[in-house]
Amino acid sequence: MTDMERRGRATEAFFGRRKGKALRDQQAQKLTTLLPRFRIDLSEPSPGQIETLFVADVEHVRVEIGFGGGEHLIHRALELPRTGFIGVEPFVNSMQKLLASAESHSLDNLRVYDDDATQLLDWLPDNSIDHIDLLYPDPWPKKKHWKRRFVSKTNLDRFHRVLKPGGLFCFASDIDTYVNWTLLKCDAHEGFEWMARNSADWLTPYENWPSTRYEAKARREGRSSAYLTFRRL
Repeated sequence: MTDMERRGRATEAFFGRRKGKALRDQQAQKLTTLLPRFRIDLSEPSPGQIETLFVADVEHVRVEIGFGGGEHLIHRALELPRTGFIGVEPFVNSMQKLLASAESHSLDNLRVYDDDATQLLDWLPDNSIDHIDLLYPDPWPKKKHWKRRFVSKTNLDRFHRVLKPGGLFCFASDIDTYVNWTLLKCDAHEGFEWMARNSADWLTPYENWPSTRYEAKARREGRSSAYLTFRRL
């Protein structure tokens, strides 16, 4: 087995299916046109200044891993035009929806990657990212699947390498066991400081937070959410 094969088998477990309902012809054509325009090509060397990836003149760079419907990512990209956003999502339907929205809003501070986030993280330069969002990730609730949870010692090492000192890692979930898991993993890592000072800090949504479809589903099913913020030491 080659190194590439071993790495692929190890990393693909972090996400589930790649495709859902078949795209309509027009959607598929639009995706084929837009994806090369926004996609980061990892076969190219990573730039010394990550800000140069963007058409817009940006001062900060944020990464959102698993952007789902893209509501949060589009909201933040519009809200913060001087920040460059990299959205990672292997699910084809979600990528098509995001890129259609990005085109309609003429966003030039957005790039995407449509495969495993660990590949992007390993490509990024040291100390290059200001903020990482992991919002409502798949909780993989069965114990035998916990190894698939994205928050792990190995991935926190990746976060720590690419985040600038003082950079932020934000995690939101409505699954108590995954919230507790993340708190324990970050505490054990010692490279991150939990920023909460009281319960309101982690029960209150982030500033200018746009509710997502996952959050709406949690509310309908009677679950509350936690919003954790960690600072890279």
